[in-house]
Amino acid sequence: MSQKLVIDPVTRVEGHGKVTVHLDDHNKVKDAFFHVVEFRGFERFIQGHPYWEAPVLVQRLCGICPVSHHLAAAKAIDQIVGLDPADLSLPAQKIRKLLHLAQIFQSHALHFFYLASPDLLFGYDADPVKRNVVGVAMEYPALAKKGILMRKFGQEIIKMIAGKRIHGISATPGGVHKKITVKERSYFLEDNETPSIDTMINWSVEIVDFIKEYHGKNKAFLDTFAAYPSGHLGLVNKENGFLELYDGNLRATDFEGNVTLDDIRDVDYNKHFYEGVEKWSYLKFPYLKHLGREKGWNRVGPLARINICDGIETPLAERERQLFKAETNGQINNMTMHTHWARLIEILYCAEMMKSLLEDDNILSGDLHRKGERRNEGVGVIEAPRGTLIHHYEVDDKDRITRCNLIVSTTHNNEAMNQAVRWVASHEMSGKPRVTEAMMNQIEVAIRAYDPCLSCATHALGQMPLELTLYDACGNIVDERIRQ
Repeated sequence: MSQKLVIDPVTRVEGHGKVTVHLDDHNKVKDAFFHVVEFRGFERFIQGHPYWEAPVLVQRLCGICPVSHHLAAAKAIDQIVGLDPADLSLPAQKIRKLLHLAQIFQSHALHFFYLASPDLLFGYDADPVKRNVVGVAMEYPALAKKGILMRKFGQEIIKMIAGKRIHGISATPGGVHKKITVKERSYFLEDNETPSIDTMINWSVEIVDFIKEYHGKNKAFLDTFAAYPSGHLGLVNKENGFLELYDGNLRATDFEGNVTLDDIRDVDYNKHFYEGVEKWSYLKFPYLKHLGREKGWNRVGPLARINICDGIETPLAERERQLFKAETNGQINNMTMHTHWARLIEILYCAEMMKSLLEDDNILSGDLHRKGERRNEGVGVIEAPRGTLIHHYEVDDKDRITRCNLIVSTTHNNEAMNQAVRWVASHEMSGKPRVTEAMMNQIEVAIRAYDPCLSCATHALGQMPLELTLYDACGNIVDERIRQ
């Protein structure tokens, strides 16, 4: 008789999914799948709404990264009112960028301190009672406090610009709602109940130093666990190929660093991508057309962005990028667990960039809106915390949305997460008929490195816990676990 344990809710990922592992006649792992089994419907029910509602509506996809959807949709709607990103006023561009950086800063802090650090600090095989953010707060109170205050800092900037920490409104077609006042800006430049931006930079440096030290002590595990070749995709600065999170060209490389997508315009994404489907998951599988499904899939997110960029414009983050690249002698890094290191380099970059923007008097200007010549289609591409996010809208002459296509960061990472599940299954479960707690958490550790937002990617209805099911060669269930 198979044993069943319940995992509900999924521990430390946003959303719900299911894992199945299939064995051959010799009790070895034959295949493994990461299923996202919730219904995707947002692209359809947004149809018929006026195009200017899109930046507000799409925020409801997610409570973790609403700003990313808000700004990706806003960039697309800008095009519908006749404006490309560079056509917006400089104050509007800079306010949007500050909002975006604050979103990435707080989301990365949430993921690292709340979701990932328990595995790093206590180990994947630690007691689940301890292996959580409460355990981190109890044993590493200074680290936990910094994580909480760093996330709060990002959320407070979001609130200043958008009115609320979650699901606020800032962007409008062709600009932003409001300017930033001198008083509002001063709040973040000076220490008060919220530490200043200079403190955020100092703490970001400390956290990057922490992860480098951790890598030095745990190199064997971090360099090998769920490491596999893949393509890498993201935006780069249009002028110099540097790291770009708000507006840039799309670049991709293969696992050896060969360019597979050569700095194309983001609005041309649909000329280069297909989305594959499988009967066992509602989450699609994007890939480059010219490479095909087998070779054309890419990772996105912090690791991919650091891999493909030619540099970082802020000095402290650039220094850390160079140290990161030195770990692989300048070659492409395909080590999944190094994603956490890359994520913390981005935290430092965001902090430095936020300081630069907060000190820029342009954000105090009232020159916030532009108008252009009406179009019937718009594409907005942005680097969300989890990776490349694409919003594509078509509208009719009555201003109604007739088509919507969303390729969310987690969708890009779908194949990568499946590869991670297969790696853990083949290396840790093969030949072992029973599923242990440590095995299950290793699967979650591998998936968690991508900071997946499954509800965001599938636009979920209902609930589905993460299950792990083990099948024998005849298709019979050998073991099934759903942990609670």
